[in-house]
Amino acid sequence: MEIGIDSFIATRTTSPAEASLRMREFLLRVEHADQVGLDVFGIGEHHRQEFLDSAPNMVLAAAAARTRRIRLTSAVTVLSAIDPVRAFQSFATLDLISGGRAEMVVGRGSFIEAFPLFGLDLNDYDLLFTENLDLLLTIRDNTHVHWSGQRRAPLTGQGVFPRPMQEKLPIWLGVGGTPKSFARAGALGLPLMIAIIGGETHRFRPLVDIYREAGRLAGHPPDQLKVGLHCFGYVAQSSKQAADEFLPGYIEMMGRIGEERGWQPPTRQQFEAQIGPLGAYFIGEPNEVVDKIHRHSESLGGISRLSFQMDVGGFSHDQLMKSIELIGTRCIMYPKA
Repeated sequence: MEIGIDSFIATRTTSPAEASLRMREFLLRVEHADQVGLDVFGIGEHHRQEFLDSAPNMVLAAAAARTRRIRLTSAVTVLSAIDPVRAFQSFATLDLISGGRAEMVVGRGSFIEAFPLFGLDLNDYDLLFTENLDLLLTIRDNTHVHWSGQRRAPLTGQGVFPRPMQEKLPIWLGVGGTPKSFARAGALGLPLMIAIIGGETHRFRPLVDIYREAGRLAGHPPDQLKVGLHCFGYVAQSSKQAADEFLPGYIEMMGRIGEERGWQPPTRQQFEAQIGPLGAYFIGEPNEVVDKIHRHSESLGGISRLSFQMDVGGFSHDQLMKSIELIGTRCIMYPKA
């Protein structure tokens, strides 16, 4: 199993000077993750004031220059709102810079700001994603591309350059909880990254079964049908310390998003259920988190990757560095694939 970290580079500042400091600290964390043996580091994509990840390929390129082994991925690329040619070119370039360590996780994203920002119609939400995914996969498999769709000018044999160092740039499909998305990933033979922000992880097993069955029916080998989890996570020396340090930023962030979407603000009791044995969050001391990784992997029929999403805006740089070190030195105990 691969163990990694996903970040949105959360910030509470509007000062460019402070934002620059937050970015430099973030790059130190990616470098540290590489040094302590983590397998992958992902950067999200948001177009909001509280996150510094609107151009993840730029941040990942900077990280590539400071690291040697760790794989670098989006988490996720909002594919509905970007031209697939430019997305592929950016990550193929990242692959060359990193020496073959680039990946993409593509999805719709959980926010809609990109649509008005880039002049897109939210009514085309599903069509844009479906067409852009088809074009992206076509580009991955063909240097000179013949393709047509409804929302973009056709390609009639144009070359898309540069080509990545890897023979086939890894592209994962990021999903939430809709059966259609799981079935699509299986039919296409794409590895699956499940974003679980609440509930009990074992309840996703029927959806994972849909994914694996769709892949089997499409003729894809089982080892191609990888399952990854993107979940809130944080490791500290004790369970109490981990919960106490994670909770303030979590309550603030989820409460703010809840106001926008009509959710009730989260409570301490709900949070404690999520960090309990059946809950989705990997928050606690190292042994507790490792045991939970085992249980949740077994409940889903095996997972290939777990990414901790710990950057909720309430942590100091030192706290995040210490947690990364604990994950690397105390939680990584699976043989590498």
